[in-house]
Parts: sequence; C-alpha cells; structure tokens
Amino acid sequence: MIRAGRLQYVQTMADLADALGKKLVTVRNQKPYAAEGHPAPISSPTARAQLWDSEQTKAYYAGEPIPELPQVDDDEDLLDRHEAAELLGIAPITWNGYKKDPALTAGVVLVPAGPKGTEHWPRRLVLAYKNGRPGKAAGGGRPAGSGDMIPRDEILPRIAELLEADPAVTVETVADTLGIAKFPTAQSGLVTLRGRRIADLVEEQPGLDPKDAAIQLGYPTSTHRGAIAAAEREFLVRGDKPYLQRTADFLAAAGIAQQAQVEMRQPDGEHVAAAVLLDTDQPAAAVVWDSRYGWRTSASRRHPIGKATDTPPEGEGIRYLGSGLRPEPEELLEALRDGRKGTKRPRITP
Repeated sequence: MIRAGRLQYVQTMADLADALGKKLVTVRNQKPYAAEGHPAPISSPTARAQLWDSEQTKAYYAGEPIPELPQVDDDEDLLDRHEAAELLGIAPITWNGYKKDPALTAGVVLVPAGPKGTEHWPRRLVLAYKNGRPGKAAGGGRPAGSGDMIPRDEILPRIAELLEADPAVTVETVADTLGIAKFPTAQSGLVTLRGRRIADLVEEQPGLDPKDAAIQLGYPTSTHRGAIAAAEREFLVRGDKPYLQRTADFLAAAGIAQQAQVEMRQPDGEHVAAAVLLDTDQPAAAVVWDSRYGWRTSASRRHPIGKATDTPPEGEGIRYLGSGLRPEPEELLEALRDGRKGTKRPRITP
C-alpha cells in the first residue's frame, strides 16, 4: 500500500528505469528490483503494476541504509484493488463490482496520475463502505415483472461473495439478496462459480476427483452434477492460459503493454477470450484473443472483448493478426508494429 503522506515518493517501473539511466524494456528484462536486499515493492504482490518508494530505492542504489516506512495503519493510506478486497474479506474480482459505488468512484486516486495510473482508494473510504454495506435482507428481492436489480457485470462478483460466506447458499437466497432472477441468472451464476472453485481445488491438489473436490468445498449433493460439468468447461478454458500469459509477458517485455495477469473470459458461456491492454502510445487500445478466430486489435480499453457475437467482430480499429490461431509472440509483435499486416476479417473460421 501507499502509506499516508508518501504519495509524492511513489516510483513506477518507468521512474525506476529513469533513475537508473536505463530503458524501461532493459529494466523489465534485467529485473534489478529482484536482487537480494532491494527494497520490496509497496504495491501488493499480485498488483498489475509494481510500485516502489523512491526514497528507499535511492538509498539502496547509493549504498546507504534504507529508511523504514510507516508500519501503523492510517485512514489516508492508499489501497489498491487487492488490498481493498482483503480489507473487506472478499475476492478482488468482487471488488471490481463494489468500486462502482459513487462514494468510492469519487475518491479514487490514480497512481501515477493519468489514464495509465493504477486505481487506489483511501483506507477511510473503504472502511466507510464496509461499515455502510446493507445486510442480507437489503434489496427486497426482485419485483414481479422487473429486470435484474444490479448491473450485469456486477452479478457474478456479488454472487461470489455470497458463495464465499456460505458454500451451500441457495438459488432463492441469492435471488432475494441481490434482487435478481432465480432462473437463469442466480442459478447459472452459482453453477459457474462452483465449477471454477472445483477447478481451483483440483489444480491445487493434482489427482483429486472433481466430485471429492465438491464435497471438500461443502457444496450440497444436489449441486454436484452441474458444478462438475462447469468445472470441466473451466479446465478447457484454462488450457489456453499458459500461451496467452506467455504472449502477454512478451508484449510487456517489448515495452508496448503493461505487465498483467491474463484474465480468461467466456462472453457467450462457451468460447474463450482474453485481452491484453496496450500502452496508450500504441495504435490500438488492446489486442484480443478469441478461441475461434485468434488475435485481433480492439479500439476500446474499457471493453476490449465486447459483447458475445456469433460472427467475427469487424469495424473501425479491428485488425486480425497472425497466421494461425496461436502465432508465436514474435509474429504478433511484428504484425502490431506493421500497420500493413493483418486483415479486416479473420483468416481462421471455426
């Protein structure tokens, strides 16, 4: 976290490279910050963008004693999404929905300032949100004939919180608590999330039978069949992740994208997609991989993948790249840098 009063000393990887007189790509490749004794990042371990305290790194490279940072929590400490989620006892993906609360939106701090900054929130705002959250009875259920009461992109994160609190939570409880439809919204959300958690546990314990995983997680017997089927679909999704993460890491090392963990999505509940956000000085906002069509560019940073469609996305800012479904990262980088390469429609059709 960024301790209260230390915002002016925050140092990004680009700032660190400037201080060392090196190019950013050189620092990313050489990783001097990984050396024994180097000051630890002040960002959370799983944060996309690493941050340091410049007073600490300056002292380290000068061979001087490294100053201690404050250890006592302060209301003005700035927390990233992982730290805010931990304070609330929820998963980071759940926080992605909560952070849209007007009070949190108004108080967000971008570090560094600007469109490429990482979102942080003062501890006091996160605590105020935690203390002011409605209880289980809030929401009043879903009135007859109405639509879901919360935005669609917040539904899974909110269901995830209920499932974390009670593995045996029912479709009825989810629907009444969140004000969403029982079928298919609450039911499909629970099935999907239980499947993901079964997949997580099987990955942590190789050789574990998915049914035994469901039992370990405390899921009711009546939910096992659907959750195990969802877990099997999740395994297929995760089979593509090593390639996509390797590609994302390569683009980051080349200096055109920020280092980040790839998030796999299934916009239509079947096919897999993932996006890598590019730096703002690049001709495209992002590159998107689709299990049906391969790589393409996107003009949107906020919603690079877009809505689920039965046909390949086409239009302004979209260029399909690569000679196959999984081109080598070097080929993708070359195509990104050469605007003459690529096609308006995918070369690959399912």
